[in-house]
Amino acid sequence: MIDGTMQDYPLTLDRFLRHAETWHPEAEVVTARDGGGVDRIGYAALAERARRVSGLLAECGVRPGDRVATLAWNTQAHVEVWYGIMGMGAVCHTLNPRLTEAQLGGMAVQSGALMLIASADLLPLAKKIAATAPAIRGVLTIDGDTPDALEPLLATAPRDIPWGEVSETAPAGLCFTSGTTGAPKGVTYTHRSSFLHTLRILQADVMAFTADDAVLAVVPMFHANAWGLPFAIPAVGGRLVLPGRQTDGASLARLIAAAEVTVGVGVPTVWLGLVEHLEATGATLPTLRRIIVGGAPMAPALMARLEERLGVTVQTSWGMTELSPSGTVARPDDPARHAASSGKPAIGVDLLLTDAAGVPLPEQRGTEGHLRVRGAAVVERYFGQKASALDPAGWFVTGDLARIGPDGNLVITGRAKDLIKSGGEWINPAEIEAIVGALPQVAQAAVIGRNDVKWGERPILLVELRDQDTSDDAILAPLRGRIASWWVPDAVVRLPAMPLAATGKIDKIRLRADHGGA
Repeated sequence: MIDGTMQDYPLTLDRFLRHAETWHPEAEVVTARDGGGVDRIGYAALAERARRVSGLLAECGVRPGDRVATLAWNTQAHVEVWYGIMGMGAVCHTLNPRLTEAQLGGMAVQSGALMLIASADLLPLAKKIAATAPAIRGVLTIDGDTPDALEPLLATAPRDIPWGEVSETAPAGLCFTSGTTGAPKGVTYTHRSSFLHTLRILQADVMAFTADDAVLAVVPMFHANAWGLPFAIPAVGGRLVLPGRQTDGASLARLIAAAEVTVGVGVPTVWLGLVEHLEATGATLPTLRRIIVGGAPMAPALMARLEERLGVTVQTSWGMTELSPSGTVARPDDPARHAASSGKPAIGVDLLLTDAAGVPLPEQRGTEGHLRVRGAAVVERYFGQKASALDPAGWFVTGDLARIGPDGNLVITGRAKDLIKSGGEWINPAEIEAIVGALPQVAQAAVIGRNDVKWGERPILLVELRDQDTSDDAILAPLRGRIASWWVPDAVVRLPAMPLAATGKIDKIRLRADHGGA
């Protein structure tokens, strides 16, 4: 007996843009210009330009498997460069422009990138990076008129460079973790992993994008593939909307109105700026229907403000760079939806709760444990490391503490590294932050351990306030009776602005350095 077979159809990322140019050629990518206005291009024209990027890189000596670094904002040109790099089989190493010169230079050295493509306003930083990374042969710029500009070179660049002629398991992207709680580590995305991740987030119970959507990707392309949006939106023929480098509330409101955005995606701090702008101006955004948040805990008060003021549904989510990055997303119509819930995993992601030693908890629902995960888009080994990142049973240890409710929804209850050991007992900052963060007077809250001679560590509360007249007692009072008395922070530290890491998360490394001493 001879079994039948199916076609060999490699799951390479160029297929998303090729699908869009064939079946949705006029659907647009919209990019905000500095100072107002937008640029628009259809997928067919964008694909043509992306192929010329491939041709230009080939002329510069880039071959399949080589790394090409980008240091750029969310723009049309960056999307073209992405597909130009990945389509030809090279690896797109995204660099975060909000990191230091030393950090970025170290990452470029580690990746061995041959070329660096940067936004024009980031050229001085790009040149410093290139000076420390000897493998970089040249620097090209996008989104601006400089002597190093890529744009004029595209006119004569070849456009017949083969796309997708690599194994689906070949590397396509490289992103380093945010480093908010430790040293950044490189995560390599393959064509297959990102392809399957895209199919997963497009499901109806996940992000559910369609051709009728205009999706604003505020989450940066230099972090975790912009949550996969530059793949997912062309895959369905939707409008991909990009904010450039301007992500303040006024700029986002103007772009949402101009591009008739239906879905916004980004970290909570971005939407705080938007709602504050709308509250101050009285403006409305009638096309906006959903906001998808992740990357940091969602304050209940902010979620309520967004839904009431904008008339949107907020979908919370949980993920990590190591997960490509989506892990769970709350359904917009889930009656159990709330700010602390991160939803359920879609097919392709498995969750496991263990004790501190890694032993699976006998009851996986209703108890707190250490969260582990596995799946087709989950890291197996970090870039440049020989050892596996998995435990002996094949699970990735996330470092998160979590609870899975009776309904299957995941609630992240803290970070294992954030736990404070006071007098030999553990305090979970996330529980305190959730209560204080729900106060309408509080914009952002963080709890860290401060060195203490008697107890080893004691918790202190750092807050960025909306109402500066709020007393310390008014901030701490909601904690009493809801947490153990010895969990109540010893002090309230008022900050004019909460320090944020490059991805918009609260920077606890900096908070500990500035406020954790005795």
